[in-house]
Amino acid sequence: MTNGKGRLRSVTLREAQQFAGQAEEYLQTAINALDDGRLNAATGNAVHAGINAADAILGSRTGVRAGGEDHKQAIPLLTSLPLDGRAAANALGRLVPLKSKAEYDPEPISRGTAELALRQATVLVEIARSTVAARLTTESAAPDGA
Repeated sequence: MTNGKGRLRSVTLREAQQFAGQAEEYLQTAINALDDGRLNAATGNAVHAGINAADAILGSRTGVRAGGEDHKQAIPLLTSLPLDGRAAANALGRLVPLKSKAEYDPEPISRGTAELALRQATVLVEIARSTVAARLTTESAAPDGA
């Protein structure tokens, strides 16, 4: 499936839950790494938390996620969502540029950058958590066959 903004992939509610769970796992790993002073690992895991959270948000609200290799493709999709879509897009927009820096750049990540990454990832994970929970509540309340 494609659109003018890039490739889209279908996401079931179960997959959205799985993305949210992965986001939580990456976020906790990022927190632990920051506590241990492993700033590149903290930043890289925060980025992965944010990407998975974005997939959970999009999947639970729209049934699709950005499927290209450029994670920036999810930003306009998030921006188009009502309520906290713009906050999610802003957080992802701050995280994505840190991916290559944390994973491939020989220069170490600063503590401030790692803390910024964790704050942005936390925003995304919290939105994903509430979005998936709301969708699960809606699904469980729907009459059979609906």
